[in-house]
Amino acid sequence: MNQMRYIITRPCLQEGSLRLLKYLDGTFPESGPAQFVGDRGREYTVQVDRAAGRVWGLRDLYHDGNLGVNDVLMITHLAPGRYQVEAIVKPHPAPLPSSRLASEPTPEARRVVVTATPHVREVRLEQPRPQPGAAETPATVRATVTPAAETRPPLAPVQAAPTPLVPVAPDSQRPASPRSEAQAAAPIPTRLEDQLAELSRLTGYRLTFPAPGVARLAAELGAHGYTVQLALNGDALRTPAWREGADYAALITTEAEHPQNLHRLTREALAALIEHARLAPLSPIDLRGYWKAGNLDLASAASISELVGAHLAQRGAFSFVLLTLASQPAHSIVSAARLAERLGSGVNTAELHSILDTLTRAPFLALTPLPGGQYLLRGEVRDLLADLAEYADGVRRRLRQPAQPATPTPTPV
Repeated sequence: MNQMRYIITRPCLQEGSLRLLKYLDGTFPESGPAQFVGDRGREYTVQVDRAAGRVWGLRDLYHDGNLGVNDVLMITHLAPGRYQVEAIVKPHPAPLPSSRLASEPTPEARRVVVTATPHVREVRLEQPRPQPGAAETPATVRATVTPAAETRPPLAPVQAAPTPLVPVAPDSQRPASPRSEAQAAAPIPTRLEDQLAELSRLTGYRLTFPAPGVARLAAELGAHGYTVQLALNGDALRTPAWREGADYAALITTEAEHPQNLHRLTREALAALIEHARLAPLSPIDLRGYWKAGNLDLASAASISELVGAHLAQRGAFSFVLLTLASQPAHSIVSAARLAERLGSGVNTAELHSILDTLTRAPFLALTPLPGGQYLLRGEVRDLLADLAEYADGVRRRLRQPAQPATPTPTPV
C-alpha cells in the first residue's frame, strides 16, 4: 500500500481541510464522500472536492489528535473511498518544575544551527543551562528542517527524542554529499537555456532545441515517457516546431505575465524547481502532473517544496532511528516495541518497521531480524556508518575511473 506524508498548515487547521497537492492526485482520484480511519479506530466522514483542490471535514480529526502546524498525517489508501490516517505530533517543550516557575522567569530558548546550506538549515531549539544552584531541568531539543528562502512554505520537521539528537552529519574527514553541498551551494544559472539544461540534468529529462526559441524536454521512460515543448519567447509560438509531437506545451514568462489561452512556465518557478531538485531527488514522474495542470508558477513550486519537504523528513526519520540505535552497544538485542517507545511520536510505527527492514539488508546489514519483533544489532552504529561510507567512496572512485580496455588474448604460435 502506498503511504503519503502530508504536512499540516495553519489554513488546514482553520478550515478543517487538507490541500490536494499534485503528489496526492493518485491518492484521491475522485470527488465525493470518503472515510478516514484515525489512529484509535474512529472513523471520520470527509468530502473530497477535486475542483476546489481540498478534502473537507477534518476539523474533528485535527481536534481529537490535538494536531498543530507542521504536524504530519500519514495517509494510506485502503480501498476506494477509505483511508487510514496516522498522526505524527511534534514534541512540545516539557513544563518547568512548579518551584522554579514561582521563583524565576522562564528563560527563552535559543536557536542552535547544526548544519546549513544556502537553501536548508538544520537547527535545534535549546533551553539555556540552569545557573548553579537552580533546579535541574532537562534541555528541550527539537531538530527541524526549515527553508532558507521565505517564498517557500515550512518543510516537515525532523522530530527528536527526549535526549538531544541531531541529523547525521558527514564525517569531517570525508567528502560531503554532492547533492547537499556542491549542488545546493552552486549559483543558479541566469541564462534561460542554461537553466533548462540544469533542470534537465537534475531531473532526468533529455533537452533538445528543435527550432530557434523552442526547447523540448523529453522524459524517455518507455510507457511512462512524455515530452514538454517550451516556447522561450512569443516569436517561437509561430514556428512550425511549436507543439509538434509534444504531450504538453507552455510559454516561458515571468510571474507577472498571464498570457491568454496558453499554459505557462514562469522564470521564477523554473529557478525554484532547480533549487528543489538540488535538495532532494525529483523526477519526470513527480513533475508530470504539474505540466498537465498547465500553469507551473510559484504556487505550483510551493507545492513541490512540500513534496521535497516530505523527502527530507523521511531522511530525517531514518537519521533519528540510527541515532537512537547508536545508544545501544554492539551485539545487543533491539526490541522494535521498546525502540518505538524511545522514539515517541517522532517516527510512526509504519515508518519504523520500514526503516528497520531496510537496515537488515545490504549495503547496511546493521540488523539481523529475530522472532518476536526483535533484532540483533551487529555492530556499533558509528562503525557501521564508517564501513558504509568507505564502501560508497570505493564505488564512487570506480565510477570516476575510465573503463579499461580488455586485455587481448595471446594468439598461439
